[in-house]
Amino acid sequence: MALLMSLIGVSATSHGADNLTHYPTKPIRMLAPEPGGGNEVAARLLAQSLSQSLGRNIVIENRGGASGEIAGDIVAHAPADGYTLLYYGSTLWLLPYLRKNLPFNPAKDFAPISQVTYAPFFLFIHPSLAVKNVSELIELAKNRPGSLNYGSAGSGSATHLSGELFNTLAHVHIVRVAYKGSALAASALLSGEVQLMFVSAAVGLNHIKSGRLKALAIASAKPSALAPEVPTMTSAGLPGFEASSMSGLFAPAKTPPAIITLLNQRVTQALQQEGLKQQFLKIGTQAVGNSPEAFSQVIHNDTIKWSKVIREAGISEDIGR
Repeated sequence: MALLMSLIGVSATSHGADNLTHYPTKPIRMLAPEPGGGNEVAARLLAQSLSQSLGRNIVIENRGGASGEIAGDIVAHAPADGYTLLYYGSTLWLLPYLRKNLPFNPAKDFAPISQVTYAPFFLFIHPSLAVKNVSELIELAKNRPGSLNYGSAGSGSATHLSGELFNTLAHVHIVRVAYKGSALAASALLSGEVQLMFVSAAVGLNHIKSGRLKALAIASAKPSALAPEVPTMTSAGLPGFEASSMSGLFAPAKTPPAIITLLNQRVTQALQQEGLKQQFLKIGTQAVGNSPEAFSQVIHNDTIKWSKVIREAGISEDIGR
Protein backbone atom coordinates (compact mmCIF):
# COMPACT_ATOMS: atom_id res chain seq x y z
CA MET A 1 0.00 0.00 0.00
CA ALA A 2 2.95 2.31 0.61
CA LEU A 3 3.80 2.06 -3.09
CA LEU A 4 0.26 2.95 -4.09
CA MET A 5 0.02 5.92 -1.74
CA SER A 6 3.34 7.35 -2.80
CA LEU A 7 2.38 7.03 -6.48
CA ILE A 8 -0.95 8.75 -5.87
CA GLY A 9 0.71 11.38 -3.75
CA VAL A 10 3.19 12.24 -6.47
CA SER A 11 0.43 12.94 -8.94
CA ALA A 12 -1.94 14.72 -6.59
CA THR A 13 0.34 16.89 -4.47
CA SER A 14 0.75 20.49 -5.49
CA HIS A 15 4.31 21.55 -6.17
CA GLY A 16 3.93 25.16 -7.13
CA ALA A 17 2.89 26.72 -10.43
CA ASP A 18 -0.35 24.97 -11.17
CA ASN A 19 -1.63 27.18 -13.94
CA LEU A 20 -0.82 25.96 -17.42
CA THR A 21 -0.02 29.44 -18.83
CA HIS A 22 1.12 28.54 -22.35
CA TYR A 23 2.02 24.88 -21.89
CA PRO A 24 3.17 23.37 -24.12
CA THR A 25 5.29 25.99 -25.90
CA LYS A 26 7.91 23.61 -27.35
CA PRO A 27 8.29 19.97 -28.46
CA ILE A 28 7.89 17.25 -25.82
CA ARG A 29 10.30 14.31 -25.44
CA MET A 30 8.75 10.89 -24.89
CA LEU A 31 11.27 8.24 -23.92
CA ALA A 32 10.26 4.75 -25.02
CA PRO A 33 11.67 1.20 -25.40
CA GLU A 34 13.84 0.01 -28.25
CA PRO A 35 12.28 0.11 -31.75
CA GLY A 36 10.12 -2.72 -33.01
CA GLY A 37 8.42 -3.91 -29.84
CA GLY A 38 4.71 -3.53 -29.18
CA ASN A 39 5.17 -0.86 -26.51
CA GLU A 40 7.35 1.23 -28.77
CA VAL A 41 4.80 1.05 -31.59
CA ALA A 42 2.02 1.99 -29.15
CA ALA A 43 4.11 4.93 -27.91
CA ARG A 44 4.45 6.23 -31.47
CA LEU A 45 0.74 5.89 -32.15
CA LEU A 46 -0.08 7.76 -28.94
CA ALA A 47 2.54 10.44 -29.61
CA GLN A 48 1.08 11.10 -33.04
CA SER A 49 -2.39 11.64 -31.60
CA LEU A 50 -1.13 13.80 -28.71
CA SER A 51 0.94 15.94 -31.06
CA GLN A 52 -2.26 16.84 -32.89
CA SER A 53 -4.31 17.59 -29.77
CA LEU A 54 -1.57 19.55 -27.98
CA GLY A 55 -0.41 21.42 -31.07
CA ARG A 56 3.25 20.53 -30.45
CA ASN A 57 5.50 17.80 -31.76
CA ILE A 58 6.12 14.86 -29.45
CA VAL A 59 9.50 13.37 -30.25
CA ILE A 60 10.04 9.69 -29.49
CA GLU A 61 13.46 8.94 -28.04
CA ASN A 62 14.41 5.26 -27.88
CA ARG A 63 16.68 4.54 -24.94
CA GLY A 64 17.82 0.94 -25.05
CA GLY A 65 16.81 -2.17 -23.27
CA ALA A 66 13.43 -3.55 -22.33
CA SER A 67 13.88 -2.89 -18.61
CA GLY A 68 13.48 0.88 -18.68
CA GLU A 69 16.50 1.54 -16.47
CA ILE A 70 18.21 3.97 -18.87
CA ALA A 71 15.06 5.81 -19.87
CA GLY A 72 13.80 5.82 -16.29
CA ASP A 73 17.02 7.39 -15.05
CA ILE A 74 16.77 10.18 -17.61
CA VAL A 75 13.14 10.99 -16.86
CA ALA A 76 13.51 10.69 -13.09
CA HIS A 77 16.19 13.40 -13.15
CA ALA A 78 14.61 15.60 -15.84
CA PRO A 79 12.99 18.97 -15.04
CA ALA A 80 9.43 18.46 -13.79
CA ASP A 81 7.94 20.78 -16.40
CA GLY A 82 5.97 18.41 -18.61
CA TYR A 83 8.48 18.39 -21.46
CA THR A 84 10.04 14.99 -20.69
CA LEU A 85 7.72 11.98 -20.47
CA LEU A 86 8.26 8.25 -20.08
CA TYR A 87 6.35 5.51 -21.89
CA TYR A 88 7.08 2.03 -20.54
CA GLY A 89 5.60 -1.27 -19.51
CA SER A 90 5.39 -3.19 -16.26
CA THR A 91 9.06 -4.11 -16.08
CA LEU A 92 9.68 -0.50 -15.07
CA TRP A 93 7.87 -0.75 -11.73
CA LEU A 94 9.22 -4.23 -11.06
CA LEU A 95 12.85 -3.11 -11.39
CA PRO A 96 13.41 -2.69 -7.63
CA TYR A 97 12.69 -6.41 -7.23
CA LEU A 98 15.17 -7.32 -9.96
CA ARG A 99 18.06 -4.92 -9.48
CA LYS A 100 20.07 -3.42 -6.66
CA ASN A 101 21.37 0.15 -6.63
CA LEU A 102 18.90 1.58 -9.13
CA PRO A 103 19.54 5.26 -9.93
CA PHE A 104 15.86 6.03 -9.33
CA ASN A 105 12.85 4.82 -7.34
CA PRO A 106 9.82 4.01 -9.54
CA ALA A 107 7.44 4.56 -6.61
CA LYS A 108 8.74 8.05 -5.81
CA ASP A 109 10.33 9.52 -8.94
CA PHE A 110 7.43 9.31 -11.41
CA ALA A 111 3.94 10.75 -11.62
CA PRO A 112 1.58 8.30 -13.36
CA ILE A 113 -0.49 9.95 -16.09
CA SER A 114 -2.54 7.08 -17.54
CA GLN A 115 -2.43 3.42 -18.39
CA VAL A 116 -2.42 3.21 -22.17
CA THR A 117 -2.55 -0.44 -23.19
CA TYR A 118 -3.50 -3.89 -21.95
CA ALA A 119 -2.57 -7.01 -23.91
CA PRO A 120 -3.59 -10.38 -22.45
CA PHE A 121 -1.07 -13.11 -23.10
CA PHE A 122 -1.81 -16.23 -25.09
CA LEU A 123 -0.25 -19.62 -24.56
CA PHE A 124 1.11 -20.52 -27.98
CA ILE A 125 2.68 -23.89 -28.76
CA HIS A 126 4.57 -25.26 -31.74
CA PRO A 127 2.41 -27.78 -33.66
CA SER A 128 5.03 -30.50 -33.11
CA LEU A 129 3.99 -30.57 -29.45
CA ALA A 130 1.34 -33.29 -29.41
CA VAL A 131 -1.19 -31.78 -27.01
CA LYS A 132 -4.68 -30.52 -27.73
CA ASN A 133 -5.31 -28.41 -24.63
CA VAL A 134 -3.82 -27.03 -21.41
CA SER A 135 -4.72 -30.09 -19.34
CA GLU A 136 -2.83 -32.35 -21.75
CA LEU A 137 0.15 -29.98 -21.67
CA ILE A 138 0.26 -30.09 -17.87
CA GLU A 139 -0.03 -33.88 -17.88
CA LEU A 140 2.81 -34.16 -20.40
CA ALA A 141 5.00 -31.77 -18.40
CA LYS A 142 4.41 -33.76 -15.23
CA ASN A 143 5.25 -37.02 -16.95
CA ARG A 144 8.40 -35.57 -18.52
CA PRO A 145 9.77 -33.00 -16.01
CA GLY A 146 12.46 -30.75 -17.47
CA SER A 147 12.04 -32.06 -21.02
CA LEU A 148 9.79 -29.25 -22.30
CA ASN A 149 10.94 -25.67 -22.76
CA TYR A 150 9.44 -22.21 -23.19
CA GLY A 151 10.88 -19.13 -24.85
CA SER A 152 11.07 -15.72 -23.21
CA ALA A 153 12.69 -12.33 -23.45
CA GLY A 154 15.15 -11.15 -20.78
CA SER A 155 15.06 -12.02 -17.09
CA GLY A 156 12.12 -10.38 -15.38
CA SER A 157 10.26 -9.70 -18.62
CA ALA A 158 6.53 -10.40 -18.74
CA THR A 159 7.16 -13.42 -20.98
CA HIS A 160 9.59 -14.80 -18.38
CA LEU A 161 7.37 -14.16 -15.35
CA SER A 162 4.39 -15.76 -17.11
CA GLY A 163 6.34 -18.95 -17.70
CA GLU A 164 7.37 -19.13 -14.06
CA LEU A 165 3.82 -18.47 -12.87
CA PHE A 166 2.65 -21.36 -15.05
CA ASN A 167 5.29 -23.65 -13.53
CA THR A 168 4.16 -22.66 -10.04
CA LEU A 169 0.39 -22.98 -10.52
CA ALA A 170 0.58 -26.16 -12.62
CA HIS A 171 3.25 -27.75 -10.38
CA VAL A 172 5.47 -28.54 -13.37
CA HIS A 173 9.03 -27.84 -14.46
CA ILE A 174 9.18 -26.43 -17.98
CA VAL A 175 12.64 -25.07 -18.75
CA ARG A 176 13.09 -21.45 -19.77
CA VAL A 177 15.19 -20.56 -22.82
CA ALA A 178 16.06 -16.83 -22.85
CA TYR A 179 16.41 -14.61 -25.91
CA LYS A 180 17.26 -10.95 -26.45
CA GLY A 181 13.68 -9.83 -26.87
CA SER A 182 10.24 -11.30 -27.49
CA ALA A 183 10.63 -11.17 -31.27
CA LEU A 184 13.63 -13.52 -31.19
CA ALA A 185 11.87 -15.82 -28.74
CA ALA A 186 8.85 -15.93 -31.04
CA SER A 187 11.08 -16.78 -34.00
CA ALA A 188 12.48 -19.67 -31.97
CA LEU A 189 8.95 -20.87 -31.29
CA LEU A 190 8.05 -20.71 -34.98
CA SER A 191 11.11 -22.76 -35.89
CA GLY A 192 10.42 -25.34 -33.18
CA GLU A 193 13.56 -24.45 -31.24
CA VAL A 194 11.29 -23.97 -28.22
CA GLN A 195 7.95 -25.62 -27.72
CA LEU A 196 5.79 -22.98 -26.11
CA MET A 197 5.62 -19.32 -25.16
CA PHE A 198 3.40 -16.89 -23.30
CA VAL A 199 3.12 -13.71 -25.34
CA SER A 200 0.67 -11.18 -26.75
CA ALA A 201 -1.62 -11.71 -29.71
CA ALA A 202 0.56 -9.57 -31.99
CA VAL A 203 3.29 -12.20 -31.97
CA GLY A 204 1.31 -15.35 -32.61
CA LEU A 205 -2.23 -14.93 -33.90
CA ASN A 206 -1.17 -14.29 -37.49
CA HIS A 207 0.42 -17.74 -37.53
CA ILE A 208 -2.61 -19.65 -36.28
CA LYS A 209 -4.44 -19.85 -39.63
CA SER A 210 -1.28 -20.99 -41.41
CA GLY A 211 -0.86 -23.79 -38.88
CA ARG A 212 2.59 -22.65 -37.79
CA LEU A 213 1.37 -22.18 -34.20
CA LYS A 214 -1.49 -23.29 -31.97
CA ALA A 215 -3.17 -21.14 -29.32
CA LEU A 216 -4.15 -23.28 -26.34
CA ALA A 217 -5.55 -20.54 -24.10
CA ILE A 218 -5.66 -16.86 -23.27
CA ALA A 219 -4.41 -15.73 -19.87
CA SER A 220 -7.24 -13.35 -19.03
CA ALA A 221 -10.35 -13.56 -16.87
CA LYS A 222 -12.63 -13.30 -19.90
CA PRO A 223 -12.33 -14.28 -23.57
CA SER A 224 -10.78 -11.55 -25.72
CA ALA A 225 -12.14 -9.79 -28.78
CA LEU A 226 -8.68 -10.40 -30.26
CA ALA A 227 -9.51 -14.13 -30.51
CA PRO A 228 -12.91 -14.96 -29.00
CA GLU A 229 -12.64 -18.64 -29.96
CA VAL A 230 -9.62 -19.21 -27.71
CA PRO A 231 -10.62 -20.40 -24.20
CA THR A 232 -9.43 -18.69 -21.04
CA MET A 233 -6.75 -20.41 -19.01
CA THR A 234 -9.27 -21.06 -16.23
CA SER A 235 -11.76 -22.78 -18.50
CA ALA A 236 -8.89 -24.64 -20.18
CA GLY A 237 -7.75 -26.25 -16.96
CA LEU A 238 -5.59 -23.86 -14.92
CA PRO A 239 -7.72 -21.65 -12.63
CA GLY A 240 -6.22 -18.38 -11.48
CA PHE A 241 -3.65 -18.00 -14.23
CA GLU A 242 -3.73 -14.46 -15.64
CA ALA A 243 -0.84 -12.73 -17.39
CA SER A 244 -0.56 -9.76 -19.68
CA SER A 245 1.58 -6.97 -21.00
CA MET A 246 0.59 -3.42 -20.10
CA SER A 247 2.06 0.01 -20.58
CA GLY A 248 1.49 3.59 -19.55
CA LEU A 249 2.66 7.17 -19.56
CA PHE A 250 4.58 8.91 -16.76
CA ALA A 251 6.05 12.32 -15.99
CA PRO A 252 8.79 13.20 -13.49
CA ALA A 253 7.66 13.53 -9.89
CA LYS A 254 6.74 17.07 -8.84
CA THR A 255 5.32 17.84 -12.28
CA PRO A 256 2.56 20.41 -11.57
CA PRO A 257 -0.81 18.68 -11.11
CA ALA A 258 -2.39 20.94 -13.74
CA ILE A 259 -0.02 19.56 -16.36
CA ILE A 260 -0.69 15.97 -15.24
CA THR A 261 -4.43 16.65 -15.48
CA LEU A 262 -4.14 18.15 -18.97
CA LEU A 263 -2.01 15.27 -20.24
CA ASN A 264 -4.35 12.73 -18.68
CA GLN A 265 -7.35 14.34 -20.38
CA ARG A 266 -5.65 14.36 -23.77
CA VAL A 267 -4.43 10.76 -23.43
CA THR A 268 -7.83 9.40 -22.38
CA GLN A 269 -9.55 11.37 -25.15
CA ALA A 270 -7.11 9.95 -27.70
CA LEU A 271 -7.70 6.41 -26.49
CA GLN A 272 -11.45 6.81 -26.94
CA GLN A 273 -11.04 7.48 -30.65
CA GLU A 274 -12.18 4.50 -32.70
CA GLY A 275 -9.35 4.93 -35.20
CA LEU A 276 -6.65 4.69 -32.54
CA LYS A 277 -8.43 1.76 -30.85
CA GLN A 278 -8.35 -0.14 -34.13
CA GLN A 279 -4.68 0.66 -34.68
CA PHE A 280 -3.91 -0.74 -31.25
CA LEU A 281 -5.92 -3.90 -31.96
CA LYS A 282 -3.87 -4.41 -35.12
CA ILE A 283 -0.73 -4.64 -33.00
CA GLY A 284 -2.41 -7.04 -30.59
CA THR A 285 -3.24 -4.75 -27.69
CA GLN A 286 -6.26 -2.94 -26.28
CA ALA A 287 -6.53 0.79 -25.52
CA VAL A 288 -7.25 1.60 -21.87
CA GLY A 289 -7.09 5.21 -20.64
CA ASN A 290 -7.78 5.85 -16.95
CA SER A 291 -7.07 8.35 -14.17
CA PRO A 292 -3.65 8.69 -12.51
CA GLU A 293 -5.20 7.22 -9.35
CA ALA A 294 -6.65 4.24 -11.21
CA PHE A 295 -3.33 3.63 -12.97
CA SER A 296 -1.58 3.76 -9.59
CA GLN A 297 -3.92 1.06 -8.30
CA VAL A 298 -3.16 -1.11 -11.34
CA ILE A 299 0.56 -0.70 -10.67
CA HIS A 300 0.06 -1.53 -7.00
CA ASN A 301 -1.83 -4.75 -7.75
CA ASP A 302 0.58 -5.76 -10.49
CA THR A 303 3.58 -5.21 -8.21
CA ILE A 304 2.15 -7.36 -5.42
CA LYS A 305 1.44 -10.22 -7.83
CA TRP A 306 4.67 -10.31 -9.81
CA SER A 307 7.09 -9.46 -6.99
CA LYS A 308 5.89 -12.66 -5.34
CA VAL A 309 6.62 -14.63 -8.51
CA ILE A 310 10.07 -13.02 -8.74
CA ARG A 311 10.84 -13.90 -5.15
CA GLU A 312 9.53 -17.47 -5.24
CA ALA A 313 11.20 -18.25 -8.58
CA GLY A 314 14.49 -16.76 -7.40
CA ILE A 315 14.83 -14.63 -10.52
CA SER A 316 18.27 -13.02 -10.59
CA GLU A 317 19.10 -9.36 -11.02
CA ASP A 318 20.48 -9.66 -14.53
CA ILE A 319 17.45 -8.23 -16.33
CA GLY A 320 18.40 -6.79 -19.66
CA ARG A 321 22.08 -7.64 -19.16
